[in-house]
Amino acid sequence: MYPIFTLPIRIYIEDTDAAGIVYYVNYLKFMERARTEYLRDIGFGHYLLTEDYLFVVRKVDIRYKQPARMDDLLKVSAQIIKVGKASLQFKQTLERNDEILCEATVDIACVEKIHLKPCALPTRLTDLISVTL
Repeated sequence: MYPIFTLPIRIYIEDTDAAGIVYYVNYLKFMERARTEYLRDIGFGHYLLTEDYLFVVRKVDIRYKQPARMDDLLKVSAQIIKVGKASLQFKQTLERNDEILCEATVDIACVEKIHLKPCALPTRLTDLISVTL
């Protein structure tokens, strides 16, 4: 089982609609931040302009359970649940005081930077992931 990474997120006015409720697409932004910080935490900074690959979201299965509101402090989690040759699958949640507000499964594909065709995950990444087991 891969470890769970968590990131605290405070809800600000720009995250909400006129009623002070977090706009639904912002949950995806928070999840993106958690995945990025998870990879950075294991030693894989992946936004280098010199790399010949990109990571793209291929599929999201998301369930909204309760709204987050202005000034809430949330815990956003990211956990790798599957590693493929050219893909990663994450389980992610957003929680407030241990209550799950939103949960998702996010499939990430590794693609060639120029042609956007699938390519193998970088060896450096798979090595770092295997160390976390």
